[in-house]
Amino acid sequence: MRKDFAAWLEAYGARDERVVVLTGDLGFQALEGVRTKLGKRFINIGVSEQNMVSMGAALASEGLRPFCYSIAPFAVFRPAEQIRLDVCVHKLDVKVVGNGGGYGYGIMGSTHHAIEDIAVLSSFQGMHCFLPVTGADVAVCGDAMMNVMGPSYFRLNIGALPPGHELETPFTAIRRVLVTGVTEKPRVTVIALGPIALNALGAASASGRAEVFAVSEVPVPGELPDSLVDSIKSTGRVLIVEEHVERGGLAEHLALKFMKRGLAPQIETRAALGYPSGTYGSQKFHQAESHLDAASLQAAING
Repeated sequence: MRKDFAAWLEAYGARDERVVVLTGDLGFQALEGVRTKLGKRFINIGVSEQNMVSMGAALASEGLRPFCYSIAPFAVFRPAEQIRLDVCVHKLDVKVVGNGGGYGYGIMGSTHHAIEDIAVLSSFQGMHCFLPVTGADVAVCGDAMMNVMGPSYFRLNIGALPPGHELETPFTAIRRVLVTGVTEKPRVTVIALGPIALNALGAASASGRAEVFAVSEVPVPGELPDSLVDSIKSTGRVLIVEEHVERGGLAEHLALKFMKRGLAPQIETRAALGYPSGTYGSQKFHQAESHLDAASLQAAING
C-alpha cells in the first residue's frame, strides 16, 4: 500500500500547500515522487521519531497539515509520549502514518511488528485510526482522514480485493464487502479490521455462509450502520477478526457498541496471539499461528 499512499499523498500535497511531510529516514522507493513534488515541504528528520512528532505538532500549531511517516512500530511506540502530549492533548492536526501494521514486517520480528498500535492510539484523546483495506482503498481512506481536523493515524499494510468483490461506497467506518459465492442466507456476520478482511473474504467465499464487513476507522464514530445491525439480527452470530491483540482492539470496542445498541449476538474472536511458538516468520506464518489465515477463519465460520 505504501506506493498507493505515496501516489495519493503526492496528488493531495500538490493541491494543498499546507501539507508538509516528515519522514524518519524511511520511505525509500516510495516517497521519491512526494519529495520532488513537495520540495521544501518534504523533510527527512532522520532516525528521530520523537523529534519528528514534536516538529509535526509545532507545524500544525501554525496551521499546516503535517504527515509523520515511518514503519508502524517506529511511528507509534517510539514517539507515543509526544503523540499523546504534543499532538492529542492540544487537538492538533497531525497525521501519523505507519507502514506494515500488524505482522507486516514478518521475519524482522517483534521490534518491527505493530500488533498493539490501535489499542495504544485509540485511547489517546481525539485520535482517529484509519486502516485502508486494499491499495485501491488508500485514496478513499486518505480523503476521509483529511476530513478530520485533528490527530489521525494511517495504518498501511498490503492487499487487493479478488475479482468479483467490492467495498460498499461511499466511505464509512464500517463497509459491507460484496462477496461472490454466497449462495444461501448468511449464518455468520464477519467483521474484520482493515486488510485482514481479505482473509475473511476468502473464508466466506469458500464456506458460502458468511457476510463480511470491513472496519476502516477506529474508534467507530456514531451509530453502527443499519446494514450491519440487520445482518447481526439475522445471523445472531458474529466473528470479529483483527491482526491486532484482543485487548484494546476491535472486538472490545464493538462489544460496547453492541451493548449500547441492545444487540446480544454470540461473539467469537480471532486476534493476534503474539508469538505462540517463539518463532519469527513471514506475515502469513504469524497470521496462521494466530488462526487468522483463510483456512482457520473458514473453520471458525463453519463452526
